[in-house]
Amino acid sequence: MIGRIAGRVIYHGEDHVLIDVQGVGYVVYCSDRVRAGLPGAGEAAALFTDLLVREDLLQLFGFPTLIEKEWFRLLLSVQGVGAKAALAILGTLGPDGVSRALALGDWSAIKAARGIGPKTAQRVVMELKDKAPMVMAMGMAESQGSDPATPIDVIETAPAAGPGPLRAASAQAEALSALGNLGYAPSEAAGAVAEAAGAAPDADTAGLIRAALKLLAPKG
Repeated sequence: MIGRIAGRVIYHGEDHVLIDVQGVGYVVYCSDRVRAGLPGAGEAAALFTDLLVREDLLQLFGFPTLIEKEWFRLLLSVQGVGAKAALAILGTLGPDGVSRALALGDWSAIKAARGIGPKTAQRVVMELKDKAPMVMAMGMAESQGSDPATPIDVIETAPAAGPGPLRAASAQAEALSALGNLGYAPSEAAGAVAEAAGAAPDADTAGLIRAALKLLAPKG
């Protein structure tokens, strides 16, 4: 598995870039947004990558952060969503926008991506709404200085360090921050996290986010 490449940009294609890594050129497919953020020909660039293997095809897809790569993988798990559609969704919304759309059940935001119809957008929201909090929690870990070289499955499953009260406080702080990033006011986010933590004192960050989002979801 090629998880990350770093080298010099040779050229920008319509849907990909060619990056030279010690004399070997890698074609890396990216969303329009990611390509726009990459430097020009001859300049250094680095991307986290996901290798998609098909019977007669190998394709590398590139992302500026691990969390965006994980959203890509999660989108691919939805029936009817291929690599092109997943890139379109991420290119239109970005990882924070995908988080917000799933948290709010806003399938119309997903539908705004090129080539995504209403049925596919609704399926994305329905299938991923319960899985999204784990990726949000991973995003919090990344933003707080996790080593980018750490395997993503370690980030998912490694137990938090420190005694129980410290773990609980850390999980609540991360959940609050994640809800703030989704646009919730501090007071309503704090109330929801506190209620969720009261109901499940040992919940991890992903569990608190999931429970708080249910409490914050519109009623009726």
